[in-house]
Amino acid sequence: MRADQTAPLMTTAAVAAAAGCSAQQVRDLEALGVIAVAARSPNGYRRFSADHVRDLRAYRDLARAVGPVEARRAMREIRLQPRHRASALVCGLHTRLEAEREQALSARRALALIDDEATTDAEPVEDDSMTITELSQALGVRASTLRFWEQAGLVAPERVTTRTGTARRYTVTAIREARVTAALRAGGYRIPDVQRAITAIRDLADTSDSVAALDARLDGIARRMLVLLHAGSVLADIIDSAPAT
Repeated sequence: MRADQTAPLMTTAAVAAAAGCSAQQVRDLEALGVIAVAARSPNGYRRFSADHVRDLRAYRDLARAVGPVEARRAMREIRLQPRHRASALVCGLHTRLEAEREQALSARRALALIDDEATTDAEPVEDDSMTITELSQALGVRASTLRFWEQAGLVAPERVTTRTGTARRYTVTAIREARVTAALRAGGYRIPDVQRAITAIRDLADTSDSVAALDARLDGIARRMLVLLHAGSVLADIIDSAPAT
């Protein structure tokens, strides 16, 4: 349902207070096209409607769910695009959050598996090691990625002498570190985050801290999903009230 258009128009300060943001943010969001351009009184002051309050609140929720940059883009697009595209855009936001959740779940499953393996591993033997080519193929990453992880201190392969020089050899410990790194990177963790996790694993000889971090991320994604669901009815109202194109 469209916001009540019979309500008196509001000043910038009043609409900011109603929407829970600052007056400057209202002006900035108007300039960026996130909310519609306000009417002007004869003396040139902005006058906002209840629709502006609705849109500002929707933006606030979207920013919590998907970040301010994506929220600004979405709010602009849903007022300008045809309804079928605007509706698909909102559905896409849900899809992206679900993809984040699936990545975190995959990383958690990988870490849990690695943690389980740590309790059953036998003493490493020569045959347990892997070359950089074998490990890159096993993890589905480039050899250059493994070299970068080594430079970042995430994986520590041994160096062995060959007839042509030296080569990397990944022992059971190095393989596990590479698998943890791959799992965390797949879960969206940045290199500094992975470095802290690897350090903790080396210190504690387990992945419990990393699993806890992924649990916290999953909880955060769930909260963002709920915020997006809460904003859904308002976004549907904005789309439905826009002129048909």
